[in-house]
Amino acid sequence: MPLYYVWNIGCQMNAADARRAEEGLEALGLRRAAQIEQADVIVLNTCVVRQSAEDRVWGRLRSLKPVKTKNPRAFLALMGCAVGDPDALARQFPYVDAFIRPSDVDGLLRAVEQSGLAPAPQSATPRDSEPRGGEESPVAPVSAPCPSERSEASRTARAEPSPISRGITAIYGCKHHCTYCIVRLRRGGETSRPVADIVREAEQAAARGAREIVLLGQNVDAYGRDLVPPLDLADLLHAVHDVEGIWRIRFLTSHPGDLSPRVIQAVRDLPKVCEQFELPVQSGDDGVLRRMGRTYTARQYRDLVRAIRDAVPGAAIATDVIVGFPGETDEAFQNTYRLLEEIRFDAVHVAAYSVRPGTPAERLPDDVPPAEKERRRKAVDDLQKRIVGEINQALVGRSVEVLVEGQKKGRWFGRTRTNKLVFFDSPHDWRGRLAWVRITWAGPWSLVGEVSPTAVK
Repeated sequence: MPLYYVWNIGCQMNAADARRAEEGLEALGLRRAAQIEQADVIVLNTCVVRQSAEDRVWGRLRSLKPVKTKNPRAFLALMGCAVGDPDALARQFPYVDAFIRPSDVDGLLRAVEQSGLAPAPQSATPRDSEPRGGEESPVAPVSAPCPSERSEASRTARAEPSPISRGITAIYGCKHHCTYCIVRLRRGGETSRPVADIVREAEQAAARGAREIVLLGQNVDAYGRDLVPPLDLADLLHAVHDVEGIWRIRFLTSHPGDLSPRVIQAVRDLPKVCEQFELPVQSGDDGVLRRMGRTYTARQYRDLVRAIRDAVPGAAIATDVIVGFPGETDEAFQNTYRLLEEIRFDAVHVAAYSVRPGTPAERLPDDVPPAEKERRRKAVDDLQKRIVGEINQALVGRSVEVLVEGQKKGRWFGRTRTNKLVFFDSPHDWRGRLAWVRITWAGPWSLVGEVSPTAVK
């Protein structure tokens, strides 16, 4: 029986695509290989939003040339944001069999079928709930910022089978023109999936054991504007809320210029929707925001945060920050630092700016020295470690609801409704259950507690 291996790096949309690819390959009769070198079908699902991610992609691809030499029948596909100019890539990497646009899982599965390595094509594969099309099928979400801008914790692994928390792409593409963003150039404009398709995928996920749905879009707040009749993300939240077996719903990533009062009200009113917002600010300085092509001011961002906290008391808000963007003076950085001090985010994903070829920002002078970028990045990291430590410390002695996802090193782990990671010990099987956990210890990145013997569900 032919074996496959999917190597994935990047954002949660990439993880969702990798999972869909694995499910589709399984439906075609292939089985997962333990090691990439053993596979007959190898898929590299790629990210190029940062130079470090791109370097890992090309290094991994070059490392597979000996594998193809040893097994010429092996099918090697490069998929995702690294696929810009397929003809140029084919000249550079002649041992690659297929170059697949981002999120074109249908195209990948067709190519595998055409290779003759699919022993048992099935009539009902995971493709049935996804957008269809030709070589230019709708592609995965992009707007600024890409979630993989956030940290070096990008996943480079197979997609996890049957996760308790399941990401479902709601909208592909983006209308924004952030000057630093390379991903938009690879993934195209906004295309929303029909509500019925998303609900059906959520129902299928629930049947496989998922208890949480994460609605994904590079700018998920833009959902539904292109549909006829137009809808918005709040309509989708209401629809998924009715799916039996799903206990929690999240959505990401929001754009401060597009998050509507109606969506905030849906978070307030729908019991399954978690009190959590991913709201990238990128900078607290208006001049830097203009050069970045962001469509709001620091004051407008503060007003939006105030509206969220007024409507949803206790809501967790996470953000993204880029330091060292062209023209960011020390005063401009201090404006960002003061905004972070004032708002007190539950999480800050900070990155030092790096030039991405092909973006409008490439034409701007990269005038902040690397050492200064690193100083600013570390200053934000240190500030956030203190702030989130104080936020988490306030939970000690309180009981929180935790959706248990699995075990790590013998301890059960899961997340609160506000997306805080919690560990606890228990001899019983808690996977996929809601537990009440009394917090006994708090650090900046995780919590530890004692579980109540009675599950919520």
